[in-house]
Amino acid sequence: MQKRKTRSATFGPWLVGLGAALWGTESAWRIPLNQLFDAKVIVFWEHVLILIMFLPILISRLQEIPKIRARTWDYLIFSGFAGSAVGTIFFTLALKYGNPTVVNVVLNIQPVISTIGAFLLFGDRLARRFFFYAGIAIVAGIFVSVAHPTLIAVSFARAGLNLGTGYALICALFWGLSTVAGRGVMIGMSLRLASSMRIVVGLTCMTLILLAYDKLNGAALWPTAAQAHAAKAIVLLILLASISGGIPLLIYFQGLRLTRASTAGYFEMMQTLAAVCITWGFFHASLYPHQVIAAIILIAAVAMVHHVQQRVEPAPDR
Repeated sequence: MQKRKTRSATFGPWLVGLGAALWGTESAWRIPLNQLFDAKVIVFWEHVLILIMFLPILISRLQEIPKIRARTWDYLIFSGFAGSAVGTIFFTLALKYGNPTVVNVVLNIQPVISTIGAFLLFGDRLARRFFFYAGIAIVAGIFVSVAHPTLIAVSFARAGLNLGTGYALICALFWGLSTVAGRGVMIGMSLRLASSMRIVVGLTCMTLILLAYDKLNGAALWPTAAQAHAAKAIVLLILLASISGGIPLLIYFQGLRLTRASTAGYFEMMQTLAAVCITWGFFHASLYPHQVIAAIILIAAVAMVHHVQQRVEPAPDR
């Protein structure tokens, strides 16, 4: 029995890393999909397909729903709205309007946001050196975002700051806050029900968003560009929802169940590695030398945030 527990604890972080790496492949599908659909429509179809995948899990857990408290529902609704719906829309827009490599590196600022959010909402302790390393991460993030830092004094546009960077920062904010709300969900709901219900909430939010933008119609859901490349559109959407959506979600949460949260943070960085390999290697979205250095500093600073926080976070009960 002890050997089995040790083996599970050993595999846990690597499952987190595998799930995160699969999440990092989504740029491979979102970037070409941006040429066929509106960003909001891509996220809508993504939720539809993931929900179909998760239906067996959801149906098997329906009996738990009446036991859920109102506060847990609040956390779930916010997590689904901020993370699954709005955050993903801004990520899709960031890939469309910015350098996708920059976008994926800048998103590493998300753990800093979620740690601060957990401090404000749940009263989590912050390590003495948290703000030091968080400050380094933020400054490094700025330099990653700016292609020509010497031109910042002239204008943001000349320096290389664009809509893509802004959308990436907004996405990091929503995803970071969604992570905090997700913790509140886990307190009052089983893991399988929480993951499937978040997709339900996300799809509901996306349906309302499309309705508000008058895009819940055939012409918007399946535009001319998608009709002209129907097979390509269907394959890309399925790959996005499966390889980069539902499958990594299940692998990641299984790994997280066996891994201390602060330890999991290091392995979550596999998402950035996979994303950069794809955006740089396949889409030729390269970085300037100073951006590469800043990216390394950013990732190292976030790793140190996880390290110092690990010392003040209680060990999970397994």
